[in-house]
Amino acid sequence: MADSRETFLVNAFVTGWPVKHSRSPLIHGYWLKQFGIAGTYRAEPVSEEDFPIFIRSLKNGTSGYRGGNVTIPHKELAFKLSDRPDALAEELAASNTLWMEDGLLHATNTDGYGFTANLDDRHPGWDRARHAVVFGAGGASRAVIQAIRDRGIGEIHVVNRTVSRAQELADRFGPKVHAHPMEALGEVMSGAGLFVNTTSLGMDGGEAPRIDFSPLLDGAVVTDIVYVPLKTPLLAQAEEQGFATVDGLGMLLHQAVPGFEKWFGRRPVVDKALRDLVVADMEGHG
Repeated sequence: MADSRETFLVNAFVTGWPVKHSRSPLIHGYWLKQFGIAGTYRAEPVSEEDFPIFIRSLKNGTSGYRGGNVTIPHKELAFKLSDRPDALAEELAASNTLWMEDGLLHATNTDGYGFTANLDDRHPGWDRARHAVVFGAGGASRAVIQAIRDRGIGEIHVVNRTVSRAQELADRFGPKVHAHPMEALGEVMSGAGLFVNTTSLGMDGGEAPRIDFSPLLDGAVVTDIVYVPLKTPLLAQAEEQGFATVDGLGMLLHQAVPGFEKWFGRRPVVDKALRDLVVADMEGHG
Protein backbone atom coordinates (compact mmCIF):
# COMPACT_ATOMS: atom_id res chain seq x y z
CA MET A 1 0.00 0.00 0.00
CA ALA A 2 1.41 3.39 -0.95
CA ASP A 3 2.39 5.83 1.78
CA SER A 4 -0.51 8.28 2.10
CA ARG A 5 1.99 11.09 2.65
CA GLU A 6 2.97 10.81 -1.00
CA THR A 7 -0.56 11.43 -2.30
CA PHE A 8 -0.46 15.18 -1.63
CA LEU A 9 2.17 17.87 -1.97
CA VAL A 10 4.68 17.99 0.89
CA ASN A 11 6.87 21.08 1.14
CA ALA A 12 10.18 21.59 2.95
CA PHE A 13 12.74 24.41 3.00
CA VAL A 14 16.25 25.55 3.77
CA THR A 15 16.51 28.95 5.40
CA GLY A 16 19.46 31.18 6.13
CA TRP A 17 20.74 34.69 5.48
CA PRO A 18 21.97 34.52 2.79
CA VAL A 19 20.85 31.15 1.44
CA LYS A 20 21.16 31.46 -2.34
CA HIS A 21 24.47 29.55 -2.27
CA SER A 22 22.86 26.49 -0.66
CA ARG A 23 23.05 23.21 -2.57
CA SER A 24 20.39 21.61 -0.37
CA PRO A 25 17.60 22.19 -2.97
CA LEU A 26 19.71 20.28 -5.50
CA ILE A 27 20.24 17.39 -3.08
CA HIS A 28 16.62 17.08 -1.94
CA GLY A 29 15.32 17.66 -5.46
CA TYR A 30 17.38 14.69 -6.63
CA TRP A 31 15.80 12.44 -3.99
CA LEU A 32 12.26 13.72 -4.60
CA LYS A 33 12.65 12.82 -8.26
CA GLN A 34 14.27 9.49 -7.44
CA PHE A 35 11.36 8.45 -5.20
CA GLY A 36 8.66 10.07 -7.35
CA ILE A 37 7.38 12.01 -4.36
CA ALA A 38 4.97 14.89 -4.85
CA GLY A 39 6.95 17.46 -2.91
CA THR A 40 9.09 20.56 -3.06
CA TYR A 41 12.20 21.77 -1.28
CA ARG A 42 12.86 25.49 -1.56
CA ALA A 43 15.43 28.02 -0.41
CA GLU A 44 13.85 30.65 1.86
CA PRO A 45 16.04 33.69 2.52
CA VAL A 46 14.98 34.98 5.95
CA SER A 47 16.75 37.77 7.85
CA GLU A 48 17.56 37.47 11.55
CA GLU A 49 14.85 40.01 12.35
CA ASP A 50 12.21 38.04 10.44
CA PHE A 51 13.23 34.56 11.58
CA PRO A 52 10.85 34.43 14.62
CA ILE A 53 7.98 35.38 12.30
CA PHE A 54 8.98 32.61 9.88
CA ILE A 55 9.05 30.07 12.72
CA ARG A 56 5.66 31.25 13.97
CA SER A 57 4.18 30.63 10.51
CA LEU A 58 5.69 27.14 10.53
CA LYS A 59 4.12 26.38 13.91
CA ASN A 60 0.66 27.73 13.09
CA GLY A 61 0.53 26.00 9.70
CA THR A 62 0.35 29.11 7.52
CA SER A 63 3.80 28.61 5.98
CA GLY A 64 2.77 25.56 3.98
CA TYR A 65 5.87 23.70 5.12
CA ARG A 66 6.16 20.45 7.06
CA GLY A 67 9.68 21.40 8.15
CA GLY A 68 13.09 22.21 6.84
CA ASN A 69 16.77 22.91 7.29
CA VAL A 70 18.30 25.87 9.06
CA THR A 71 21.72 27.27 8.26
CA ILE A 72 23.83 30.26 9.28
CA PRO A 73 22.98 32.46 11.14
CA HIS A 74 19.77 30.91 12.48
CA LYS A 75 20.82 27.59 14.08
CA GLU A 76 20.94 28.84 17.68
CA LEU A 77 17.64 30.70 17.42
CA ALA A 78 15.98 27.71 15.73
CA PHE A 79 16.92 25.66 18.78
CA LYS A 80 15.55 28.26 21.18
CA LEU A 81 12.25 28.64 19.31
CA SER A 82 11.58 24.91 18.92
CA ASP A 83 9.13 23.09 21.19
CA ARG A 84 10.84 19.70 21.33
CA PRO A 85 14.61 19.80 20.74
CA ASP A 86 16.26 16.39 21.07
CA ALA A 87 19.35 15.59 23.17
CA LEU A 88 21.78 16.36 20.32
CA ALA A 89 20.32 19.82 19.78
CA GLU A 90 20.15 20.43 23.54
CA GLU A 91 23.86 19.80 24.05
CA LEU A 92 24.85 21.84 21.00
CA ALA A 93 22.30 24.60 21.72
CA ALA A 94 21.81 24.68 17.95
CA SER A 95 19.53 23.01 15.42
CA ASN A 96 19.76 22.53 11.67
CA THR A 97 16.67 20.35 11.13
CA LEU A 98 13.06 21.14 12.08
CA TRP A 99 9.78 19.30 11.59
CA MET A 100 6.21 19.60 12.76
CA GLU A 101 4.76 16.60 14.58
CA ASP A 102 1.59 16.44 16.70
CA GLY A 103 1.30 20.21 16.56
CA LEU A 104 4.77 20.79 18.01
CA LEU A 105 7.98 21.98 16.39
CA HIS A 106 10.68 19.33 16.83
CA ALA A 107 14.38 20.04 16.36
CA THR A 108 17.59 18.09 15.96
CA ASN A 109 21.08 18.64 14.62
CA THR A 110 22.29 16.31 11.88
CA ASP A 111 25.71 17.91 11.25
CA GLY A 112 27.49 15.38 13.46
CA TYR A 113 25.65 12.50 11.81
CA GLY A 114 26.71 13.86 8.42
CA PHE A 115 30.32 14.09 9.52
CA THR A 116 30.59 10.52 10.81
CA ALA A 117 28.50 9.03 7.99
CA ASN A 118 30.86 10.62 5.48
CA LEU A 119 33.87 9.04 7.20
CA ASP A 120 32.07 5.69 7.42
CA ASP A 121 31.41 5.87 3.68
CA ARG A 122 34.81 7.10 2.51
CA HIS A 123 37.18 5.58 5.09
CA PRO A 124 35.57 2.73 7.09
CA GLY A 125 37.39 1.94 10.32
CA TRP A 126 38.32 5.56 11.06
CA ASP A 127 36.70 5.22 14.48
CA ARG A 128 39.33 2.76 15.64
CA ALA A 129 41.45 5.83 16.37
CA ARG A 130 42.20 6.19 20.07
CA HIS A 131 42.55 9.93 19.91
CA ALA A 132 41.78 12.76 17.52
CA VAL A 133 42.89 16.31 16.85
CA VAL A 134 40.28 18.95 16.03
CA PHE A 135 41.82 22.02 14.44
CA GLY A 136 39.72 25.08 15.25
CA ALA A 137 37.13 25.89 17.91
CA GLY A 138 34.46 27.79 16.00
CA GLY A 139 30.78 26.89 15.76
CA ALA A 140 31.41 24.18 13.17
CA SER A 141 33.62 22.25 15.58
CA ARG A 142 30.83 21.58 18.08
CA ALA A 143 28.93 18.94 16.11
CA VAL A 144 32.20 17.27 15.08
CA ILE A 145 33.42 16.99 18.68
CA GLN A 146 30.05 15.70 19.87
CA ALA A 147 29.88 13.11 17.10
CA ILE A 148 33.38 11.65 17.47
CA ARG A 149 33.05 11.61 21.26
CA ASP A 150 29.79 9.70 20.93
CA ARG A 151 31.48 7.23 18.56
CA GLY A 152 33.94 6.35 21.30
CA ILE A 153 37.08 8.33 20.48
CA GLY A 154 38.87 8.34 23.84
CA GLU A 155 40.75 11.64 23.64
CA ILE A 156 39.86 14.71 21.61
CA HIS A 157 42.42 17.50 21.48
CA VAL A 158 41.07 20.87 20.33
CA VAL A 159 43.74 23.24 19.05
CA ASN A 160 42.87 26.89 18.53
CA ARG A 161 44.56 30.26 18.28
CA THR A 162 42.38 31.54 21.14
CA VAL A 163 42.70 28.89 23.83
CA SER A 164 39.68 30.14 25.77
CA ARG A 165 37.43 29.16 22.84
CA ALA A 166 38.85 25.65 22.88
CA GLN A 167 38.41 25.51 26.67
CA GLU A 168 34.73 26.40 26.29
CA LEU A 169 34.34 23.28 24.13
CA ALA A 170 36.21 21.13 26.63
CA ASP A 171 33.88 22.41 29.37
CA ARG A 172 30.81 21.76 27.20
CA PHE A 173 31.66 18.27 25.96
CA GLY A 174 33.30 16.73 28.97
CA PRO A 175 36.51 15.12 30.21
CA LYS A 176 37.46 13.46 26.92
CA VAL A 177 37.98 16.89 25.35
CA HIS A 178 41.16 18.91 25.98
CA ALA A 179 42.05 22.48 24.95
CA HIS A 180 45.44 23.51 23.55
CA PRO A 181 47.13 26.56 21.99
CA MET A 182 48.46 26.49 18.44
CA GLU A 183 51.99 25.94 19.72
CA ALA A 184 50.96 22.50 21.01
CA LEU A 185 49.72 21.24 17.64
CA GLY A 186 52.71 19.02 16.86
CA GLU A 187 52.71 17.54 20.34
CA VAL A 188 49.02 16.64 20.45
CA MET A 189 49.15 15.20 16.92
CA SER A 190 51.61 12.55 18.15
CA GLY A 191 49.87 9.19 17.89
CA ALA A 192 46.51 10.62 16.75
CA GLY A 193 44.53 8.54 14.26
CA LEU A 194 42.20 11.32 13.12
CA PHE A 195 42.83 14.97 12.23
CA VAL A 196 39.85 17.23 11.50
CA ASN A 197 40.04 20.76 10.13
CA THR A 198 36.96 22.68 11.26
CA THR A 199 38.30 26.12 10.30
CA SER A 200 37.63 27.95 7.04
CA LEU A 201 41.34 27.97 6.15
CA GLY A 202 41.79 27.14 2.47
CA MET A 203 38.14 27.76 1.57
CA ASP A 204 37.51 29.15 -1.92
CA GLY A 205 41.21 29.21 -2.74
CA GLY A 206 42.22 30.99 0.47
CA GLU A 207 45.60 30.41 2.06
CA ALA A 208 46.26 27.76 4.68
CA PRO A 209 49.25 27.20 6.97
CA ARG A 210 51.81 24.51 6.26
CA ILE A 211 51.27 21.59 8.62
CA ASP A 212 53.63 18.71 9.29
CA PHE A 213 51.34 15.68 9.63
CA SER A 214 54.18 13.23 10.34
CA PRO A 215 53.44 12.96 14.10
CA LEU A 216 50.11 11.27 13.23
CA LEU A 217 49.85 7.50 13.39
CA ASP A 218 50.63 5.54 10.26
CA GLY A 219 47.23 4.92 8.71
CA ALA A 220 45.68 8.05 10.23
CA VAL A 221 43.01 9.89 8.26
CA VAL A 222 42.88 13.65 7.68
CA THR A 223 39.54 15.24 6.90
CA ASP A 224 38.22 18.75 6.29
CA ILE A 225 34.69 20.06 6.70
CA VAL A 226 35.38 22.59 3.91
CA TYR A 227 34.32 21.23 0.50
CA VAL A 228 35.06 24.16 -1.81
CA PRO A 229 37.53 23.25 -3.17
CA LEU A 230 37.08 19.50 -2.78
CA LYS A 231 40.79 19.04 -2.21
CA THR A 232 41.64 21.81 0.24
CA PRO A 233 45.24 22.91 0.84
CA LEU A 234 45.33 20.95 4.10
CA LEU A 235 44.07 17.77 2.41
CA ALA A 236 46.61 18.23 -0.38
CA GLN A 237 49.40 18.56 2.17
CA ALA A 238 48.28 15.46 4.05
CA GLU A 239 48.03 13.48 0.82
CA GLU A 240 51.54 14.57 -0.20
CA GLN A 241 52.77 13.31 3.16
CA GLY A 242 51.21 9.89 2.61
CA PHE A 243 48.04 10.10 4.67
CA ALA A 244 44.53 9.05 3.72
CA THR A 245 42.15 11.98 3.26
CA VAL A 246 38.39 12.49 3.19
CA ASP A 247 36.87 15.64 1.70
CA GLY A 248 34.01 17.54 3.29
CA LEU A 249 31.36 17.17 0.58
CA GLY A 250 29.97 13.95 2.01
CA MET A 251 29.18 15.69 5.29
CA LEU A 252 26.82 18.01 3.40
CA LEU A 253 25.22 15.10 1.55
CA HIS A 254 24.78 12.78 4.52
CA GLN A 255 23.48 15.42 6.95
CA ALA A 256 20.51 15.84 4.59
CA VAL A 257 19.35 12.22 4.94
CA PRO A 258 17.52 12.34 8.33
CA GLY A 259 15.61 15.50 7.45
CA PHE A 260 14.38 14.13 4.14
CA GLU A 261 13.12 11.04 5.96
CA LYS A 262 11.27 13.19 8.54
CA TRP A 263 9.51 15.36 5.95
CA PHE A 264 8.90 12.97 3.06
CA GLY A 265 8.67 9.56 4.77
CA ARG A 266 11.42 7.79 2.81
CA ARG A 267 15.07 7.32 3.81
CA PRO A 268 17.33 8.24 0.91
CA VAL A 269 20.82 6.99 0.12
CA VAL A 270 23.85 9.10 -0.73
CA ASP A 271 25.08 7.54 -3.97
CA LYS A 272 27.71 8.35 -6.57
CA ALA A 273 25.17 9.92 -8.92
CA LEU A 274 24.17 12.47 -6.26
CA ARG A 275 27.79 13.27 -5.43
CA ASP A 276 28.60 13.69 -9.13
CA LEU A 277 25.58 15.98 -9.57
CA VAL A 278 26.71 18.28 -6.75
CA VAL A 279 30.34 18.25 -7.89
CA ALA A 280 29.22 19.23 -11.41
CA ASP A 281 27.18 22.08 -9.95
CA MET A 282 30.17 23.26 -7.91
CA GLU A 283 32.41 23.19 -10.98
CA GLY A 284 29.79 24.98 -13.06
CA HIS A 285 29.60 27.85 -10.59
CA GLY A 286 33.37 28.14 -10.17
